[in-house]
Amino acid sequence: MAESTNILSENKDGILYLTINRESKLNAINFDTLEELKNIFNEVSDNKSIRGVVLTGSGEKAFVAGADISEIAELNELNARKFSENGQEVFSLIESCHKPVIAVVNGFALGGGCELSMACHMRIATSNAKFGQPEVNLGIIPGYGGTQRLTFLIGRTKANELLMTGDMVDAQEAKSLGLVNYVTNSKAEAIQKAEEILQKIMTKAPLSIGMIIDCVNAVYSNDENGYLIEANSFARCVKSEDYSEGTSAFLEKRKPNFKGE
Repeated sequence: MAESTNILSENKDGILYLTINRESKLNAINFDTLEELKNIFNEVSDNKSIRGVVLTGSGEKAFVAGADISEIAELNELNARKFSENGQEVFSLIESCHKPVIAVVNGFALGGGCELSMACHMRIATSNAKFGQPEVNLGIIPGYGGTQRLTFLIGRTKANELLMTGDMVDAQEAKSLGLVNYVTNSKAEAIQKAEEILQKIMTKAPLSIGMIIDCVNAVYSNDENGYLIEANSFARCVKSEDYSEGTSAFLEKRKPNFKGE
């Protein structure tokens, strides 16, 4: 795994634990942290020792409280587009990762932090979590995909309200809106829940999991025919050794031993 200054990483029993480690800055994402995320997720998909990812923030106050405002304040019209496109590229890399990525959201997930959590495949929140896209308070809008993913996840009407007012929602409301899968009392419980989900997923065929991610992502793409991607992915699964193993195991009434091949 690439060496990082702002992200702690540990690969344990097939799960990669990533912690944004800028607690004194409420884990705000700066340019360096974004680059480190990019380098890490460029490695994850091809690393067979990694079967899933848990992403969280250090401390109890914040998952990620936003992008680094000191860097945003230096933007101009010429480089602002590149700033946005760079963040979108990194978060798309997370969203399209063929290994399931679960965000454990402890405390504030605002601005770029909310966008980062939404790029993950699932979200588990602690009871003190707060979600929001408050960029309008700075005279800007979300730039890392927030206008798109928030709308997909909670619907146009509520997304319009939250994006235009900059209001935050707590963990329970986020769950009721479909933004969060589960709410737990503590960060330790949230990580445990993420581990339970990933351990169950890790018993399934890795190729199938990756293709499910592709197919679900295609639902939200105007450039792709999701049904065609599903049919092609189904055919690719049938070509795999895991398909032979899975069907044989079912007929022989035993647990399958999937190898991701």
